[in-house]
Amino acid sequence: MTSRKITYCAAINEALTQAMERDPKVFVMGIGADDHKELFGSAKGLLQRFGPERIFDTPISESAMTGVAIGAALEGMKPVHVHIRADFLYLAMDQLFNMAAKWRYMFGGSRSVPLVVRAVIGRSWGQGAQHSQSPQSMFMHVPGLKVVMPTTPRDAKGLLLAAIADPDPVVVIEHRLLYDIVGEVPEEPFELPFGKAYVRREGKDVTIVANSYMVAESMKAAEFLSGHGVEAEVVDPVSLSPLDERTILESVRKTGRLLVVDTSWTACGASAEIAALVADKGFDSLKQGIVRLGQQPSPCPVAKPLEDAFYPSARKIARTVFEMLDRRVPEAEVPALTHKFRGPF
Repeated sequence: MTSRKITYCAAINEALTQAMERDPKVFVMGIGADDHKELFGSAKGLLQRFGPERIFDTPISESAMTGVAIGAALEGMKPVHVHIRADFLYLAMDQLFNMAAKWRYMFGGSRSVPLVVRAVIGRSWGQGAQHSQSPQSMFMHVPGLKVVMPTTPRDAKGLLLAAIADPDPVVVIEHRLLYDIVGEVPEEPFELPFGKAYVRREGKDVTIVANSYMVAESMKAAEFLSGHGVEAEVVDPVSLSPLDERTILESVRKTGRLLVVDTSWTACGASAEIAALVADKGFDSLKQGIVRLGQQPSPCPVAKPLEDAFYPSARKIARTVFEMLDRRVPEAEVPALTHKFRGPF
């Protein structure tokens, strides 16, 4: 395949374009889908190319619109339903949990719901309590739903194309702060498998399992740790349901230590599930207790200093690893990551 470097956002756009070109049943719907800002740029040019019948705005009625998407999927269409704020997916829980996820089971495999839900999470403009949530654990909990959190541009294209081709519902959770990162992506259409984790950085002293934007923070922390004699292995599950248990367990067997970093709260979350997996199937490999980091156990504050304290960061990750290893925390701090997004849209 011919590869070149493009942004995460451009990779999403390319996946949508290629899927819509090769299958007239694919269409895109969502609040702001035909807005001039084009879903943060991820839908750039789609309206001009495919017309308003295949990419269109929806009312602010998430439950009803999800029902429309499910109905279209049951009739043979392949909807991509975009939520530019994942928080409001909560309004569609009944449709997704009781309808989309269960349809194949209830009808003995004779019907399926080929629905893709793109849900955008993220921070950076003082968005507060109702626009800052990361709901992946709720979808992980329900059989019948696949849940992925692409981290790299290659993930973004390959997993979105795989989701569109899948006969069952897939929730694709995208972090807004990843939209401007650049990486190698094949030009041709390709699909990445669900249930496959990636070792983003190899190490021997501690395993850091992180998802989505927390991978970027963990990689920054690992670089800093390496400069102080600590080699952290960074594992990115990418697919949360199904979950690649083997890659995580193999890493913990090598390092003997596990730090899980999530984009959401730790209670009953993805980090809890990964910790439970290792405690259940890899306990003998552990040299010490499992440690988890996530959002602070409160609604997200608006003030920038409090917001910074609310989210995990490379600095917090590095400090936690030093504490796990009973090492003195260096006076030097990990440089903060920078990003272009200022929001809200």
